[in-house]
Amino acid sequence: MLGVLLLAGCSEVNSAVDQANDAADKASVCTKALGLADLNPNVDPQKLQAGAEEKANKLRELGQQAVDQDVKQTLLSMADSYAELEQKQADQLGNINEWIQRNTQQLDQLRQACT
Repeated sequence: MLGVLLLAGCSEVNSAVDQANDAADKASVCTKALGLADLNPNVDPQKLQAGAEEKANKLRELGQQAVDQDVKQTLLSMADSYAELEQKQADQLGNINEWIQRNTQQLDQLRQACT
């Protein structure tokens, strides 16, 4: 009987540890992702585009690490947006404000998913 109680207690402890680890992983992924966001409206479009592929790759990596599905989806959407920016031709970069607005919305979704 004591063994059963100990196993039940271990199960609860393991569950609590798993939840704590998931929360720590989520916090780590969110912190890294929020640090990657680049939404300065005064940024030079060519400079933003030059780093877009690297940011897309980093956001995808973080998305794959995320346990929380909302965080994962948002990170992958943000990665797609940076990849799209990287592929645009220089003459299409003139209207960067639309891209910034869309990414601002995605960043807000990430903040909400991270809380």
